[in-house]
Amino acid sequence: MQHVRTPQPLYVTTSIPYVNGAPHLGHALELVHAGVLARHRRLRGGAARLQSGTDDHALKNVTAARAAGVPVDDLVARNGDRFVALSEALGVRPDAFVRTSRHPGHADAVREVWRRCAAAGDLSPRSYTGLYCAGCEQFYAAAELPGGLCPEHGTAPDEVTETNWFFRLSRHAAALARLVADGVVDVVPAARRNEVLGFLAGDVEDVSVSRPAARAQGWGVPVPGDPGQVVYVWFDALANYVSGLGWPGADGPGDGSHRWWAGGAEREHVVGKGIARFHVVLWPAVLLSAGLPLPTRVLVHDYLTVEGAKIAKSGAQAADPAALVASYGADAVRWWLLREPAPLTTTDVTVERLIGAHDRDLANGVGNLVSRTVALARRRPVGAAPRRSAGTPDAHDLLARAARLPAAVDAAVARYDLRAACAAVTDLVTDAGRFVGRHEPWHLARAAAAGDAAAGERFDAALGALLSVCATVTEELQPFVPDGAARLDGLLRSVSGRDGGGPVPAAFPRLGRVAT
Repeated sequence: MQHVRTPQPLYVTTSIPYVNGAPHLGHALELVHAGVLARHRRLRGGAARLQSGTDDHALKNVTAARAAGVPVDDLVARNGDRFVALSEALGVRPDAFVRTSRHPGHADAVREVWRRCAAAGDLSPRSYTGLYCAGCEQFYAAAELPGGLCPEHGTAPDEVTETNWFFRLSRHAAALARLVADGVVDVVPAARRNEVLGFLAGDVEDVSVSRPAARAQGWGVPVPGDPGQVVYVWFDALANYVSGLGWPGADGPGDGSHRWWAGGAEREHVVGKGIARFHVVLWPAVLLSAGLPLPTRVLVHDYLTVEGAKIAKSGAQAADPAALVASYGADAVRWWLLREPAPLTTTDVTVERLIGAHDRDLANGVGNLVSRTVALARRRPVGAAPRRSAGTPDAHDLLARAARLPAAVDAAVARYDLRAACAAVTDLVTDAGRFVGRHEPWHLARAAAAGDAAAGERFDAALGALLSVCATVTEELQPFVPDGAARLDGLLRSVSGRDGGGPVPAAFPRLGRVAT
């Protein structure tokens, strides 16, 4: 089976969420998506680095700690542990997990980026009155507030007057528009790129990048040379993409940064649509000012909802991914997050849909196909290696479709359509199931056992095609459901004729029997 190799290294990151509450299913989606991109690159023979983390220096973390009556550091440590645990439960293994209040060297990286922007003439103090949404940690222009309400939270922003440091975003707007339009900073899907271009075509204003230390209760990275101010949470948080690589380090960019950020690697951010502008406008502008390389791609996912309402960290719409994993397993949760959410519209989450997708595609689909194929192979073994020669035109056609699967998955992953990548796998499984129905190989096995040599040859050809399909599907599923793929691989490796004719264990037991 030929794969399209992609030797170029990939550095892929999630956004880093605030830790004022527990993680929700939207955070799980982003972890799983970024993890799949890294695993897929490695499967194709390329190097990949995955990074995630938590955004500790948000003012909303200060507010949450005050409400809980605990020190801010204690709150972010406790809630940050829950994000680490979620990553582990989902089978996502970042190469680095940057917790911005305690990651070694992160504050140094923030200060170095600040100094470089200041040296470029892009930072200056100003007095300002604006409309501030605490939920977004962002000032809004009145024209950006439909009905006077934050478009993300549906709440009225507070009017805030204070003296802050401002970054000259307006200076970089034209250059950013060219970079995005030309695909130097590739924004996917195209609809999100067009939204950013529309913003950059308007009157781009400079942005506040610090907060009074008194309002932040001293929580955050002090502004270099101005201890009365702390660095704005987004300016601070975005620097994690280089601080997690050891930048600035004692040796210039450092080994990690030289390879993954300043070298020839693809640099991809996976983010939700609500924070796309920070990653496609503010972050590249800061990098331009600081003289650092830009991200190569920003992959933007849409929102999930629960019964039609946006998921939140708290309240009736909260969706606890850790509880879902505990009840239904990582395979089911991962599969739903990859198979069901649409690239450009919100997708509603229910337990019934999660169970339905797992049982339809994994238990009754690929799991059933592999179990039936292994059971057939145990009845008349064809050797340790699958036969790949097609004895009939039908088998030849099935093998040809299997050979095309890796390229179809590659194309879908390249355009950040993981739903289509999963569909390519399940479509082949459906084709193989129809092949089984047409050829009824169990009848051929009985005839062969009775001495029908021609039936034995047809059985071997059909079984060889099915084993080849199962091997291809198992390999392609590795980035998507790694635990389940390992179980499938174990079943296929058991085809040796030494396991007898006993029942074949299910790689994906049906969840429809699990009480909800």
